[in-house]
Amino acid sequence: MTLLQIMPEDAPETVRVRTDDLDLIHGELLRIGVRLTRWRAAHRLPADADDTTVMKAYGSHIDHLGNEGGYRIVDIVRMTPRSAGRSPDQPACPARERFMREHVHDDDLVRFVVAGTGCFYLHVARQVYALLCTAGDLLSVPGHTPHWFDAGARPNCTAIRFFQRTDRSAVRFLPGGIASRFPAHDDLLATLDD
Repeated sequence: MTLLQIMPEDAPETVRVRTDDLDLIHGELLRIGVRLTRWRAAHRLPADADDTTVMKAYGSHIDHLGNEGGYRIVDIVRMTPRSAGRSPDQPACPARERFMREHVHDDDLVRFVVAGTGCFYLHVARQVYALLCTAGDLLSVPGHTPHWFDAGARPNCTAIRFFQRTDRSAVRFLPGGIASRFPAHDDLLATLDD
């Protein structure tokens, strides 16, 4: 279930909007120039699908978006405790710290969640939009939008990434530690049952 929670940048304990209604989520995100759409695979994917199988299942979507947005590189990233170089009984993911630092990209941030969950935090107009994405969510965020990402202490997220530049060095980290003040992925995920 996709979830949007909007909080003031200076009062993370205050929830201005919290919804899992896709129409309301679309409306709130469009106000800040962010698009969220849903994709379906051409055929059912097995849980252990390799990168080639995943790319084929979403081939027509990938081709259309690539042509529309001029994306020259499309790849798959898998975030799991094992892929992070940790054993399954170790809770921390070494890459998590890097992703959870607020930063900006020169190009648009375009991600499609194939499996699992991941939370994108968008820092816009003195608010933080925490968007918990699930399988099937395609997120497109304008370049230069301050944001960070969290897939949890024990990540389980497979995503397709789209890049316009062949060099991915156009990322700038911002000063401050805003991410640490807001509910993390695991906190938001735990509230879905409430």
